[in-house]
Amino acid sequence: MLTNTFVLYLSTVLIWGSTFIAIPLQLGEVPGDVSIAYRFGLSALVLMLWCSLTRRKMKFDFRQHLWMAGQGLMLFGFNYMLVYQAAANITSGLIAVVFSTIIVMNIVNGALFFGNRVPRSVIVGAAFGLVGICLVFLPEIRALDADGTTLRAMMLSLAGTFITSFGNMLSARNQSVQLPVMQSNAYGMAYGALALALIAWSRGEAFGFETTWAYTGSLVYLALIGSVLGFGSFLTLLGRIGPERAAYCMVLFPIVALALSTVFENYIWTIEAVAGVSLVLAGNLLVILPKEKLQRVWRVFRPAAASPAE
Repeated sequence: MLTNTFVLYLSTVLIWGSTFIAIPLQLGEVPGDVSIAYRFGLSALVLMLWCSLTRRKMKFDFRQHLWMAGQGLMLFGFNYMLVYQAAANITSGLIAVVFSTIIVMNIVNGALFFGNRVPRSVIVGAAFGLVGICLVFLPEIRALDADGTTLRAMMLSLAGTFITSFGNMLSARNQSVQLPVMQSNAYGMAYGALALALIAWSRGEAFGFETTWAYTGSLVYLALIGSVLGFGSFLTLLGRIGPERAAYCMVLFPIVALALSTVFENYIWTIEAVAGVSLVLAGNLLVILPKEKLQRVWRVFRPAAASPAE
């Protein structure tokens, strides 16, 4: 059991950390909206086939489909539309760092939509994350071009992350009314793919296809490994060890993404980048660590009390 849990954890971190490096390979002759439609259309097909083979319930009423469609548009549609646009101008590793702030966004949105209490550690963690992201992007901000391309890409990444967090709230709502996760994802991916296809059609974008190994390979990897296997591993891990411990994946996968970006995209580490990434990771840890562990860590680093005078 322990070995299987470790494999699930490692798989989730490595898969989600590596998907960001595959996204730029989807940007070329085929428009981004079309590539996303291909990706989640293929993912939905595979998931529906799997649900059918395992004889899972696939019939739902109109209202349930509306909620699954909302989840799909947020988790497998509009968010990726923004992320793919950002990937055209900043490295995949930087997008992953921004995306890790979803931990804070989920807790804040949980307070807004479900009335959950926001601990003080979340506020401090959010401040750490905000300062950290500013430091990570400091070299790009200093050399900001006249049209503000880098800043726009960073804001697109943040907006895409927020939409993903909103999708997580819809997913939590759907699970609370007993909508099954795998079927919701299958239909959600189908609705997300359909929405992006309609957007691409309305823009007059061509539904072409690149037959190169880079495009085809990255599409299959994102659809089958990144979407089907990645979400499957995380959801299984979530049910096994709980959401709090599973959230550590969100802390670790930016490290994988930045390592790959360093190798394949020639991302250059600066002192500001190291400090910024450290602050983002520290902020995320502040958010997900239980209060008891935070107090234990504070006792370790707190200055020792002065000894009473003899």
